[in-house]
Amino acid sequence: MADDTTQGTASFISEMGVLKRVARTGWWFTGNKQPESVAEHSFRVGVIGSVLAMMEGVEPARVALMCLFHDSQETRVGDIPHIGRKYIKAAPNGEVTADQVANAHPAVRSGVQSAVDEYEAGETPEAIVARDADKLECLVQAVEYREQGYSLTQNWIDTSLASLKTPSAKALADAALSMDSLQWQKNFLH
Repeated sequence: MADDTTQGTASFISEMGVLKRVARTGWWFTGNKQPESVAEHSFRVGVIGSVLAMMEGVEPARVALMCLFHDSQETRVGDIPHIGRKYIKAAPNGEVTADQVANAHPAVRSGVQSAVDEYEAGETPEAIVARDADKLECLVQAVEYREQGYSLTQNWIDTSLASLKTPSAKALADAALSMDSLQWQKNFLH
């Protein structure tokens, strides 16, 4: 039989699986009835964060960790669109995370909490890159949805682009805006 912190850690892992079923609800405003899940978004944020970290010369593993957990609180509060935040006062992400990992192994508790707190503070070079990764993923997703016929994505593109801070994220955004989402296939096949 597992001890209490092992069960608490296993419970946290199970809870994170809920993110596979939590929709990124802001996309509903574009007419997309079945947008990506928070887990799908977080996966690509992690990949983008790792790539940006390598380009910017900061620690990729730390950035990826922050990216992985940046929206983990949405198992408890859902994905609240920006317009909804005007009307709903949700607990701060760090507070939600503390509850999520309260019964986990002490190393898990401190590791996850530290990653979320650093991301939320947005002050370290790694946190700045992680936050850029989140915005860049939103921009790339908006471009993909626009290609799929959801024409109302320009606001997501514009606000994401305006939020980027690092030169690498800005350069990748420009590249993403200048090509179609299947360019990777064309590059490979030629």
